[in-house]
Amino acid sequence: MELSIHNWMRAEPVEKTIRRIAQLGYTKLEIQGEPSLYDTKKIGALLKEVGMTCWGSVTLMLEDRNLLAKDPAQRAKSVQYIKDVVTMVKELDGHMVSVVPGTVGKIVPDGRPDDEWKWAVDGMKQIYEYAESVDILLGIEPINRFETYFVNRGDQALALAKEVGPRCGVCLDTFHMNIEEDDMFAAIRRAKGRLVGFHVADSNRMAPGMGTLNWPKIIGTLQEIGYDDVLSVEFCAPLDRTPANPYPNSIDENPEDLSAEQKKFLEDHGSSSVTEEFYTMLTRKSAETLLPLI
Repeated sequence: MELSIHNWMRAEPVEKTIRRIAQLGYTKLEIQGEPSLYDTKKIGALLKEVGMTCWGSVTLMLEDRNLLAKDPAQRAKSVQYIKDVVTMVKELDGHMVSVVPGTVGKIVPDGRPDDEWKWAVDGMKQIYEYAESVDILLGIEPINRFETYFVNRGDQALALAKEVGPRCGVCLDTFHMNIEEDDMFAAIRRAKGRLVGFHVADSNRMAPGMGTLNWPKIIGTLQEIGYDDVLSVEFCAPLDRTPANPYPNSIDENPEDLSAEQKKFLEDHGSSSVTEEFYTMLTRKSAETLLPLI
């Protein structure tokens, strides 16, 4: 296995992130799903310079991005957005895109369950057809009930993937699994053959090793089912705004390159922009916990 990390957790130029993680033992980048922000030629050249490659991307389902929307025009716009993320990954010689079907933070449905399922399948099939044409894998990612009402568990993601196409997979996330699965290890085993991505954060959404999850058992279960690809670090530290904060220098009061949409996305995840010192500590801790196991 190899170690990757997302770059949406800290507001800073991606070039700065790449140079930092290259020094900390990461070999892959999972770039945030905002194609308009990036010059893929420049990023690809920098990755090559530091000896890294792109693993893939994750959709940032903000604002009106929603495959389950009642409005057909909104659904069509959302499909195009995810296709654009696929294009970005292809241009970076990446491998996969993790797809959250609904808007993050939206917990009130737009339609009946059967209607929303149909909309999700139809939209994913359009994206899948395009992704297959450029040889990029899709992984449907379940996230917890406080961020979406639609796909929360691995079995739901598997059901959707199977309706979309034979190479459509799932991307599991330990933080969300710890909330939603009755047995995360059984959920990993059921995803055998369809697991195309795996996101890692601890039980408290801090860096792996800073919560209660059993990392040797998690990695061992992945090895048991033959998953030998990439672990993508995706901590999103819940920031303490009280005098009890054990990390008093964690909150970045003057973030760089943080759009209003990105700020809302971080806040919807229970976080905010973090300082470089705090982010580096979390990034280093993740690598120190995981690299000896893989």
